[in-house]
Amino acid sequence: MKTIYFTDSEADLEKAAELIKKGKLVAFPTETVYGLGADALNEAAVKNVYKAKGRPCDNPMIVHISHFDDLKLLAEEIPEDASVLADRFWPGPLTMIMNKKPAVPKVTTGGLDTVAVRMPSDKVALKLIEKSGCAIAAPSANLSGKPSPTKWEHASKDLDGRIEGIIRGGDCQVGIESTVLDLTGEIPTILRPGIVTASELSEVLGKPVEMDRSLFAKIELKEPCYGEGSEAEDEDRDGGETEKASGMGPKSPGMKYKHYAPKGQMVIFQGDRAKVDLAVKERRQKAEAEGLQVKVIFFDDSREAARGFFKQLRDADDEGAELILAYALEENEVGFSVMNRMLKSAGYNVVQL
Repeated sequence: MKTIYFTDSEADLEKAAELIKKGKLVAFPTETVYGLGADALNEAAVKNVYKAKGRPCDNPMIVHISHFDDLKLLAEEIPEDASVLADRFWPGPLTMIMNKKPAVPKVTTGGLDTVAVRMPSDKVALKLIEKSGCAIAAPSANLSGKPSPTKWEHASKDLDGRIEGIIRGGDCQVGIESTVLDLTGEIPTILRPGIVTASELSEVLGKPVEMDRSLFAKIELKEPCYGEGSEAEDEDRDGGETEKASGMGPKSPGMKYKHYAPKGQMVIFQGDRAKVDLAVKERRQKAEAEGLQVKVIFFDDSREAARGFFKQLRDADDEGAELILAYALEENEVGFSVMNRMLKSAGYNVVQL
C-alpha cells in the first residue's frame, strides 16, 4: 500500500477527509498525540485500524467529534455532568465515557456498551472531522506497544505503507493522551490520567472525582487477543499487560495492554535527588564501560515532561539506546499522569533510593 502524505492546507484536508468518508485510514495531529482515524460508525474501517496497528481487539477506541451536538449520535443519554465538563474542557484533552447508542459498533468500543468521546482542540483535527462528516475513531497513530507519536514523522515511521494517508501537521502541544473520565457510575472516575486533573474536574463538577484503583496497581502479563488479520510485529505481540485490580475488559485505552515500550531496557530512579544523581552517574559509567549505548531522561517540571517524554523515547530508539535511565517525577497531579506512562514504559523497573 502506498501512503499519501498531506499538508494541513484546506485543499489537502478535503482530500484526507474524502479518504475517511470512503472507509480509509488517515493519521492526523491532535493536541495530545497523533491519532489514526477511521469513520467510527464504519465497522470495516475500524477493523482495519486494529489490523494496521496490531491493536488488541478488546482495547476500546476514543471517538473524536467536532461539535457537542455530535454526542447525540453516539451516546444513549448525555449526563448533566458531561454538559458541565464540556462547557469547561471542550475542545480539549478530556475524554468522557457514556453509554453508547446501538449505531456505534462494538468493534469501536472494544465490545463494550459504553463509548469514549472527546472533542480535540487542534484546529487541523477539528477541520478533518468536520470535512469528513464523520465521528472519527482514533487511537494513537503508532504500532501497538510503541511510544505514542507526537510528530508526524513518528506516525510515518510506524505506519508508512500500512495506511492510506498521513497529515503532516505540527508537533503535539500536550504530548500525552487525554484524561479519560468514566461517567457511567455513581461517582465520576478517572480511568486514564492526563493533563486535565482530578482536582480540576472536581472543582468544575462541585463533587468528588475518583481515580480508578487500577492506576495504583502494578501489572501482570497476559496474552492479548489481537484483531483478525493483524500484521503486528513479533515485538508488538509479546504479551499484554492487565491491571491486577481490573476484573473485566478495559473501558479505556491504556488500562490493560503493553504501552509506550522503547527498544532498550529502561530503569526509573526515584528518591532523594542527590542519591539519584549519583546512582544514575554510576549506572551510566558502568554501562558505557561495557560498550552499551546509554540515554538519560530528565525533566525540570511535569508539564515539560508531558510534552517531551514520548519524543525522548522515540529519540532513544533512533539513537540505538540499549539502556535508558530516567529520573522519576514529583507526584503532583500532572506528574502522576506522566509517571503512569513512564512506569509502563519501563515495565515497572524502578530503583528506590
